[in-house]
Amino acid sequence: MISSPAEDVTGRQVVPDVTFWAECGGLLFRQARHAASMKQSALAGLSGTSRTTLSAYEHGRKSPTLETAGRILDAAGFRLALEPKIDFAGGVGVDGRPFYVPSRLPRLAVAQALATVTLRGRPYDLADRRERREAYAVLLGEGDPEELLAHVDGVLLVELWDDLVLPAAIRSAWLPLVEGARG
Repeated sequence: MISSPAEDVTGRQVVPDVTFWAECGGLLFRQARHAASMKQSALAGLSGTSRTTLSAYEHGRKSPTLETAGRILDAAGFRLALEPKIDFAGGVGVDGRPFYVPSRLPRLAVAQALATVTLRGRPYDLADRRERREAYAVLLGEGDPEELLAHVDGVLLVELWDDLVLPAAIRSAWLPLVEGARG
């Protein structure tokens, strides 16, 4: 996984260099190609680029234009889309453990939102409302940003909100997001 932009010693966010974005683009192309079960040569042919150029994009050695990126993703069966960035603020619960709250509620694909996941050694079937409630309580209380983005769906969270058993600090930190989604 590619790490997100870093902060300098003053806490200001440092703008990533071209290499960071080239690696992100390369990962995106590889993921799309693998999801489509395509070889580089097939995707290159369908998208109107050469296999060596596609390889350079996938390995972050070269960056395509936006038009070319859209064409490659389209040929793999995907579309280039604008998605809101989600940042996280941290807090500390009364038990001293850290918890994280996103800047906005994430939305997940249906298969991901209703998958079976293992958290802290226990499997949870997120398609089952009772198990999803238990999993979300674990995730909101102990989940790191990566886990929250992977397993918490904003709509399902709002639907469960009144039934979730959460420590007061965690409930109050998440409440503005839930109220904003309801309002």
